[in-house]
Amino acid sequence: MSTIEVSPVASRTGGQSYRVINDWSIQVATVNGSGSQTANNILMRSIFQMGIPVSGKNLFPSNIAGLPTWFTIRANKHGWIGRKKEIDFLVAMNPETAREDVLKLEPGAAVVYDAPLKLNELRTDLHFYPVPFDKLVVPVCPEVRLRKLVRNMIYDGVVGHLLGLDFEEMKKALYKQFGARKAKAADLNWNAIQAGKQFAEESLPKMDSLWAERMDKTAGKIIIDGNSAAALGCVFAGVTVVTWYPITPSSSLVESMIGYLKRLRIDKETGKATYAVLQAEDELAAVGMVIGASWAGARAMTSTSGPGVSLMAEFVGLGYYAEVPAVIFDVQRVGPSTGLPTRTMQGDLLSNALLSHGDTHHPILFPSDPAECFSMAGEAFDIAEHFQTPVFVNTDLDLGMNNWMADPFEYPTKPIHRGKVLTAEDLDRVGEFARYRDVDGDGVPYRTLPGTKHPKAAYFTRGSGHNDRAGYTEREDDYVNNVDRLSRKFETMKKWIPAPEMQRSEKASIGLVYCGTTRWAVEESRDQIAREYGVETSFLRLKGYPFTQELEDFIHAHERVYVVEQNRDAQLLALMKLDLPVPLLSKLRSIRYYGGMPLDARTVTTKFVEQEGL
Repeated sequence: MSTIEVSPVASRTGGQSYRVINDWSIQVATVNGSGSQTANNILMRSIFQMGIPVSGKNLFPSNIAGLPTWFTIRANKHGWIGRKKEIDFLVAMNPETAREDVLKLEPGAAVVYDAPLKLNELRTDLHFYPVPFDKLVVPVCPEVRLRKLVRNMIYDGVVGHLLGLDFEEMKKALYKQFGARKAKAADLNWNAIQAGKQFAEESLPKMDSLWAERMDKTAGKIIIDGNSAAALGCVFAGVTVVTWYPITPSSSLVESMIGYLKRLRIDKETGKATYAVLQAEDELAAVGMVIGASWAGARAMTSTSGPGVSLMAEFVGLGYYAEVPAVIFDVQRVGPSTGLPTRTMQGDLLSNALLSHGDTHHPILFPSDPAECFSMAGEAFDIAEHFQTPVFVNTDLDLGMNNWMADPFEYPTKPIHRGKVLTAEDLDRVGEFARYRDVDGDGVPYRTLPGTKHPKAAYFTRGSGHNDRAGYTEREDDYVNNVDRLSRKFETMKKWIPAPEMQRSEKASIGLVYCGTTRWAVEESRDQIAREYGVETSFLRLKGYPFTQELEDFIHAHERVYVVEQNRDAQLLALMKLDLPVPLLSKLRSIRYYGGMPLDARTVTTKFVEQEGL
């Protein structure tokens, strides 16, 4: 557990208690489609505006309405924003799951619940706060059809009072959420919050130890989801063609991008769009359109999830062998097959790295937060165009669809890199041009764009056997030379892949390697391991594949290295085994979680301690 700040105080009931300040998690259990998302976001943003580090994670079913949904808000003064395994404060609004939700709680937790559920009869070691929501909502909302939505705001008022939240910040968050155009709706919901606050003041004596106090650790930060950040990053990277087929959890990436493009990519003189967004009939068609648009010279991308990647295999192989740029955002979810569409996982590493039949290798970037979703979008396009190859950006549902506290994005100042593209003037100067010839010894050939006005610029691109002039061939030596050059090109990519983030301690004989959103659980787990067991560890966070020399050096420097990942089959470890020298493999250990929830620090710590025998 993280360090808890406690101080003795006089409770509202007159007894002595302790305050757990800014270190707790709230779980709101409701019915999907009941409109609770707005209330939950307002609660989370209120905490954020009080300067308290916070994150919000939505666990929702894969249907439209009717099934249970949970929203978890974590506040932590130390800045730990990964999922916390334990729930400290439950808001039980769903009769179907209320009993199970209460029975899962640790002793001492607080429970706000709909009074008719009588949850206080289940346990004696929790702090129960019954609220008659249906009774309270009637005078606030005369329109019966709106009461289902408005009653959620009542628990905002109750929870806000019990935790000691600043209601001015809550009001500010609410009116920001609704905007000026919905002032009437905002007023109605503010009245509901006030009703909840008043009821709590008059009827709910404070019994638990959880409190919020103003801090200054969120100044200058923003709250955003990874899909929105990635979409904005693609716009700033110069994307001109976007293709997609809707699939959870990647759909909101393109939906957000459409909004950004409409605001930022309209020609001021003509009023016409300077971009194209196409919804294809399936994912194979979507990536095929990307390949075609990129071959023609556009910066093109698509977004999808695991099932869509499966369908894309044929065209991604074409992009690799014909050497055509493409950027593919894979917002990973639980598989195989349809799997669990609204749960998170990192289960596409091997498939993305090796997608298509035959010998193929594709570069992958691993963002861990919204800021990297933004910046790595630009890096992905530059890598794709320089190396003329498909590039995957692997996020996951947790990062893509959940709310994250982040630093504002840095405005890109690096010029867009289009790679080895020859103009008509270049062709005059170089004399001879062979599309697939390795002129520089780095495996990367030169290309021309269709429409370049020069007799040598015209060429065919093909997915069948070809020589260095792009001519059809089935000669053994031509094929071997071509695929060897592609392998050499992949080796050259290591210089372009973002360097890993690394911290090596001289006292540490054990290292941890991980990527993506696993970062947040591992960083907190290292703190737990050091405080609770006195064991220092080093870490290396991979930001991309192919792996760079830093990974090999890191493993050399430690007796044991744990590879922490979110899939059953240890795919990151398997990819490392394909790449690393055999003598290093005996040092590698595996810590895996694949239950579909965002990985939490306590799970990492427990598995580490078990294997270390501590």
